[in-house]
Amino acid sequence: MLAASFFWLMNVLNKDNYSLKLNYPLSIEYDNSAYVPMQPLPKRISVNVTGDGWTLLQKSWLNFNANPVVYRVQNPNVSSFINSTTLTDQITEMFPNLHVNYVVADTFELNFEPKIRKIIPIRVDSLGIDVREGYVISSIINVSPSLISVDGPVSLIKSYPDTIRVSVPTPKIQNNFDESLPIPLPVSPLVEVSHRDVYVSFEVAQYLNTVPQ
Repeated sequence: MLAASFFWLMNVLNKDNYSLKLNYPLSIEYDNSAYVPMQPLPKRISVNVTGDGWTLLQKSWLNFNANPVVYRVQNPNVSSFINSTTLTDQITEMFPNLHVNYVVADTFELNFEPKIRKIIPIRVDSLGIDVREGYVISSIINVSPSLISVDGPVSLIKSYPDTIRVSVPTPKIQNNFDESLPIPLPVSPLVEVSHRDVYVSFEVAQYLNTVPQ
């Protein structure tokens, strides 16, 4: 029985025209210093191939540790989809002993925007600082950093303010102030922000009434 099974398996693997769907990782390469993908890029592709049993068995084993198929986007500004013909040609070169029937990606849509940088000054809302009665701010208000940068797609970065004002939430301050405060900016996975917090410090002194009685 074992010998018969072995010879049957050898006979089957030697035959042609078997079809198999292989699942491969996909790597989309583009100029990430100049462009931002506005939606998640596809990470895997399914490839339907036809060939002899031995080759298909080998490819299915190698599938577990396969190198990704690399698709290069030459002009992200105008590319709105993955060219399936180009992708098929690349995979055909990877599998010279197989016939590639068709390729299916997670999605063929691409959506890139140019990446820009904006420098935004940080200011403290000095009129909103709550100092205890009888006390005054007796020094300049220090802000560090005084400038931050935001990098991201042009449509989002243009919506960011030209100046960011940070509020001091502490009530009735009567001592010198030195704290880290959050910068009020929206969080987006598409936008890189150089700093999320800012250090604010200033001195506070008691106001003395020197008017003669």
